[in-house]
Amino acid sequence: MAKKILIIEDDSNIAELIRLYVERDGFEATVAPDGGKGISAFEQVGPDLVLLDIMLPVMDGWGVLREIRASSKTPVIMLTAKGETLDKVSGLEMGADDYMTKPFEPKELLARIHAVLRRYEGSAPAAARRLSFDKLEIDMDSFELTVDGKKVEAPPKEMELLYHLASSPNRVYTRNQLLDEVWGFDYFGDSRTVDVHIKRLREKLEGVSDQWSLKTVWGVGYKFELNNG
Repeated sequence: MAKKILIIEDDSNIAELIRLYVERDGFEATVAPDGGKGISAFEQVGPDLVLLDIMLPVMDGWGVLREIRASSKTPVIMLTAKGETLDKVSGLEMGADDYMTKPFEPKELLARIHAVLRRYEGSAPAAARRLSFDKLEIDMDSFELTVDGKKVEAPPKEMELLYHLASSPNRVYTRNQLLDEVWGFDYFGDSRTVDVHIKRLREKLEGVSDQWSLKTVWGVGYKFELNNG
């Protein structure tokens, strides 16, 4: 069965170009011309991935992403004409999985779609994937993070990053290693992506326990440190 792509884009020329390319690549495409129709289409279609423009009528891309993340972990690639770092960082902080700056090459967009979908498909566990520490439970089977007995909302990529670090306590990872091993070798972003996700995780985790912590190893990268004693 063909995977479904929802394209939320108000520029009809860009939307049609994307639709033609993704359908030629074997996907089933649905186009929504504004944020309101995008939310309705998302609920009706149940897409496997969303391509989401930021500058939209009725409801902008940030509002649409917020609505999607309130109920779903469906991967979202943001499309922005600005290319500003602030937009990219904001999208990642809100739970976007990737971003592309217009104008873009359709072939690169397809490569990113496949890369994001492979990461999500690859996250399906063959065996239970759960880690437990003092006041912290990471359950990758259900993508649930429990901190001090309470469920805490965390985007899928934050969960994957934390699980990866916590699976090898005290091991130091460089940013490039984390990009390769968590985002995938064909990810087109930069190391700022890792920093953004670490920052968001720390906001959820810092001060919860004195038995573990997310540590910065200056000049190298990050580690999930278990404190002895």
